[in-house]
Amino acid sequence: MAREIFTAEHEAFRDMVRSFIEKEIAPYHAQWEKDGVVSREVWRAAGRQGLLGIEMPEDLGGGGNPDYRYYVVLNEELARAGAHGPGFAVHNDINGGYLRQLANEEQKARWIPGYCSGELVTAIAMTEPAAGSDLQAIKTTAVRDGDAYVVNGSKTFISNGILADLVIVVAKTDPSAGAKGVSLLVVERGMDGFERGRNLEKVGMHAQDTAELFFDDVRVPKENLLGEEGMGFVYLMRNLARERLSIGVGALAAAEAAFEGTVEYCRNREAFGRPIGRFQHNRFTLAEMKTELTVTRAFTDLCVVKEGRGELPAEEAAMLKYWSTELLKRVVDRCLQLHGGYGYMTEYPIAKAYQDVRVQTIFGGTTEIMKEIIGRSLRL
Repeated sequence: MAREIFTAEHEAFRDMVRSFIEKEIAPYHAQWEKDGVVSREVWRAAGRQGLLGIEMPEDLGGGGNPDYRYYVVLNEELARAGAHGPGFAVHNDINGGYLRQLANEEQKARWIPGYCSGELVTAIAMTEPAAGSDLQAIKTTAVRDGDAYVVNGSKTFISNGILADLVIVVAKTDPSAGAKGVSLLVVERGMDGFERGRNLEKVGMHAQDTAELFFDDVRVPKENLLGEEGMGFVYLMRNLARERLSIGVGALAAAEAAFEGTVEYCRNREAFGRPIGRFQHNRFTLAEMKTELTVTRAFTDLCVVKEGRGELPAEEAAMLKYWSTELLKRVVDRCLQLHGGYGYMTEYPIAKAYQDVRVQTIFGGTTEIMKEIIGRSLRL
C-alpha cells in the first residue's frame, strides 16, 4: 500500500540505508552468525554514516534531528534484510532515549560523542535470571557508599551485552521502597567487579550478541546515576512504549519481506505443470496474509505518527507489539509451508527467518504481558 508518512528526505535516507546494508552488513553477516557477534567495525561504520544518535545534539556528534521516522526507516530496512546482528535499535531507540532525556550536561559530554561515533556501544540490563517482565522483582542492588554506589547482582539475556561499553543497569537503591526504590546506573567497561558471562546460544538471531552480566561489588561513581535516585521505574515505564513500537515496526517489515519473497517463489515454483501460486488454496493463503499485512501497516503507521507527536499511549504500543509480532510468527510459518521442502533448507531466507522471528513475541514484554496492559486500560 502507498504510505503517506514519509517525505522525499526519508526515502533518500532509505536509499542510503539500503546501500549501507549492502556494503557494510550483507557481505559479513553469515560470518557474524558463526561468530555469535558482529565486528566493532560495523558500529564505527554506522557512526560515520550518521546512523547512530540521529536525534542527539549536533555539537556532540549527533544528527540533531528529533524526527523518529528516520529510526523507523533504519529499523525497517534492517528487518527486511534479515540483518539482526547489529543491535542498532537497542542503542538508538531504547538507550538513546534514556541518555537524551536523563543524562546531565557532564554525562552527555562524556558519553554522547562516542555513542554517536560507534566507539561506545550501549546495552540496557533489566532482565534477571528470576525476573523478566516483572521489573519490580529484580534483585540487583546499588547501595550508596560515600561517593559511589556498590552494585551487586546479575542480569541475563542482555542484547549487545558482549560488545557493550556502557550498560544502563536497573538496580534497587532502596529495596524496601518497591517500585519507588529502583534507579538507573551506567556501568562502564573495565570497572572492577563487572564481568560478562557466556555469549548465550540462541535458537535464532545468532549474530546478535546476547550475554549474561555479573556485578560483584562494582563501585559505580555517583556521577553515573541517570536521572534521579528512585525514579528508575517511572523512567522505564515512560520509555517502554517506544521500545515496543520499535519492535512492532521491525516485526511488520520482516513479515512483509517474508511475504514478498514467498509471492515471488509461488510465481516461479511449478507443480503439476503450473505455478503453485495458481492453486486456489495457495492463492487464498497469500490473499489472507496480504490483507493482514495491509491492515497492520495502517495501524503501525498511525502509531509512528502518534509517537512523533509524543502522543502514543502505552496500551496502543502494547497492541502493536502484540499484534505485529504474533502476525510475523504466523506469516513466516505459512510462508515456509508454501516453500515446501525448500523452506526447511537454511540456504533459503525463509528458513533463517523461521529461526529468527520466534523470540519477537517474548522480548520487550511477552504477548501475555501486552494483553495484560491492554486489558488494564479497559478499566473493567
